[in-house]
Amino acid sequence: MNNTEVVHLRDTTSSVVIDVQGTGLPVVTHWGRTLGDVDQAALRGLVNAVTWSNPHNSPDSAVPLSLLPDAGAGHSGRPGLRGHRQGEHFAPALAVTSFSGEDDSIFRYVAEDAAAELTVHGTVELLESGMLRLRHSVRNDGTTPYALEGLETALPIPAAATELLDFTGRWSRERSPQRQALNYGSWVRESRRGRTGHDATIGLLAGTEGFSFRDGEVWALHVAWSGNHVTYAENLSDGSPVLGGGELLLPGEITLQPNETYESPWIYAAYSSSGIDGISAAFHRQLRERALRPRPVVLNTWEAVYFDHDLARLTSLADTAAAVGVERFVLDDGWFRHRRDDTAGLGDWYIDETVWPDGLTPLIKHVRSLGMEFGLWFEPEMINTDSDLYRAHPDWVLGPRPGVLPPSWRNQQVLDIAHPDAYAYILERVSSVLSDNDIAFVKWDHNRDLIGSRVHAQTAAFYRLLDDLRGRHPHVEIESCSSGGARIDLGVLSRTDRVWTSDCNDALERQLIQRWTGVFLPPELMGAHVGPTKSHTTGRVHDLSFRVATAMFGHFGIEWDINSATDEERAGLQAAIEYYKDVRSLVHTGTVVRSDHPDPAAWVHGIVAADRSEALFCYAQIATSVQSKPRRVRLPGLDPARTYRLTFDAPAGWPKLNQRRIEGWDAVELPGSVLSEVGIQLPVMEPEQALLLRLR
Repeated sequence: MNNTEVVHLRDTTSSVVIDVQGTGLPVVTHWGRTLGDVDQAALRGLVNAVTWSNPHNSPDSAVPLSLLPDAGAGHSGRPGLRGHRQGEHFAPALAVTSFSGEDDSIFRYVAEDAAAELTVHGTVELLESGMLRLRHSVRNDGTTPYALEGLETALPIPAAATELLDFTGRWSRERSPQRQALNYGSWVRESRRGRTGHDATIGLLAGTEGFSFRDGEVWALHVAWSGNHVTYAENLSDGSPVLGGGELLLPGEITLQPNETYESPWIYAAYSSSGIDGISAAFHRQLRERALRPRPVVLNTWEAVYFDHDLARLTSLADTAAAVGVERFVLDDGWFRHRRDDTAGLGDWYIDETVWPDGLTPLIKHVRSLGMEFGLWFEPEMINTDSDLYRAHPDWVLGPRPGVLPPSWRNQQVLDIAHPDAYAYILERVSSVLSDNDIAFVKWDHNRDLIGSRVHAQTAAFYRLLDDLRGRHPHVEIESCSSGGARIDLGVLSRTDRVWTSDCNDALERQLIQRWTGVFLPPELMGAHVGPTKSHTTGRVHDLSFRVATAMFGHFGIEWDINSATDEERAGLQAAIEYYKDVRSLVHTGTVVRSDHPDPAAWVHGIVAADRSEALFCYAQIATSVQSKPRRVRLPGLDPARTYRLTFDAPAGWPKLNQRRIEGWDAVELPGSVLSEVGIQLPVMEPEQALLLRLR
């Protein structure tokens, strides 16, 4: 087929121009700032104008980068389709046989290689949120098996994108940023942990030199998959820079039998002409397309009682929780058979009769009588070898081969939920507990990596399990937790209602973790809890005001034995919860903004209402500043033509973080243009303190 068209997907902020004029795979000629309404003749002229000239000692015809980088067409970088048929057809020569463009927003194509007996289907969608969504599938049309090794989508970025930003981390320190030049060669981030991973980059951002939260052009890519995956940037001397990614397939995981098809996970991508905040705006709009009711204040019992499940203690904790304004009470690990510590019981999903002789009903009834919802912790994908389930079915453990266990991790192994009988058991057990009890929320945990395991099948089974449970129990909300923030991606978020951002409730660490997780996730999807005065994970001690100001910019909750708190602390916490209830509609619907503050020891971030009528900002002193006088603070995102009244917000009973106030501050009224461009002078702050600034 000899194609003669150029497809243009566009909205008010971005354009994607796809060239299907030739006989090879579709080529993205432009992804970036919107081109407006351009006719077909101009689009063809654009393609011709940017066609490469051929230097000496290179292919006689140009080798453009296709959506599925094609080794068979001469691409010298990372191939999009990798596989073989008994060592043959490892570089197929795919050609487009049909394509369609719909409503300036969807492009689909089919490509085939008759000799290699393969058919590829590709989809590119420009969503209403401004995000791009892409995926490919490959079908084996032959009579012999085809061993698939990878199917990864790629998008070109312009040479002006000279810097990369991605993320790494560990348990309790997720999403730590790292920045570098986009040099020649490949920057490949692989996650082989069987889950998204603490150290996995939640996304890969490329931008113009010095791009920041508010300035510069930025291109971003995210792989929406909760298992092994790869994200990469490549800059070849004989090509243009590129961002790409997909599922990372282990050897032998996908062998396509005749007529079988593999479909890649969705790749989400976004372009911004206004810095990282523009990327956030697109991702946040996309994740907010589903309707979520106001996020209830949560108390989770883990750091309050750990495994010490005692009805009297828990009902007393529930009384205190209700008194300070909690709306959802979540019972964490330790309620099921044999689970007195973390060495036994996983898999035995029956309420422990020795601890709960009357079941969970007395506690649930008490919680519900106080006007709170009840939630429960599960870890269905895991199993302890000290469990009735393991003793009955040792063959249900996922390992490198039958009869061989991988290294133990947190005293547990992985249950092979791709095994039909294991899947049926878990579905029945979790569903029965939800059916037999008044449960509105599930904290779904996953506390170890998968080692030497069939990750693709396990991840697909996990998604299917969530889908089946949501179908049976549509009223139950589910949180994705994985040793904190090790399973955060748009694949799992299409099936869950929030994530546990990190097991670390240290407010200083959380400032960083939430700052960078929030590039991709809106606040209402990030669990953010007020921990105890002394952090469980770091040993740091923080004022209640700093802990509250940090948790305010997420799905607010408590992870603390508040029965041990002082009367003053409980009064402050109650005032903070009342304040959260007042601002949560703003925080959970508004636009996230971050100021490019010149002092790296102080961070400024906020939420501006969609109509820009109000805003809430946080000024957090992360460390000791080099200069003695604070720099002016700019407040971005406001309406330049409106006038705003500014107030320091410190609810009654909430210990004030800084007693020094500006004389007459509560009478300050300034135009949005002044606040955004000139800024204001804030009080001198001590390290690890924060203040909230309300604008109306």
